[in-house]
Amino acid sequence: MRSKVIGGRWKAVILYYLFEGPKRLSELRRLAPLASQKVLVQQLREMEEHGIVHRKVFAQVPPRVEYSATKLGLSLQPIIASLCEWGRRHEAELSGLERPEEKERPGGARGHRQAARTASLT
Repeated sequence: MRSKVIGGRWKAVILYYLFEGPKRLSELRRLAPLASQKVLVQQLREMEEHGIVHRKVFAQVPPRVEYSATKLGLSLQPIIASLCEWGRRHEAELSGLERPEEKERPGGARGHRQAARTASLT
C-alpha cells in the first residue's frame, strides 16, 4: 500500500522546485508542464495536510497564493537530491523506458526530465 505522503508522482517534482523558494501555482505549472493544474493542486493540498508544504494566502485583490516547503519538507531535500543524482547517472539506461501515455503527450517524459535536470537545488 502506498503512503499518501509518498504516493503521487508529482510530489517529488513539486518539492524539488519549492526547495528553491516560494512559488505560485502558475510558476509550478510552467516548471512541470506535464502535470495538470488539478493534479498539482491535489498534490499540494495533500502535502499541506501532512505539513510538508505551507500555503500562504495574501490578502489582496485578486488573491495571491504562494507555496513553500516547510521545515519538514526541507528535510526531504537530501533524499530528493539523491534521487535526482541517481537519475542523472542512469539517464542513458532510463531514456528508453518512457510509458506509452507519456509518449502521446506533447514533450513526453523527456521534456519533463530535461526541465528537472536544468533546475538546481539550493
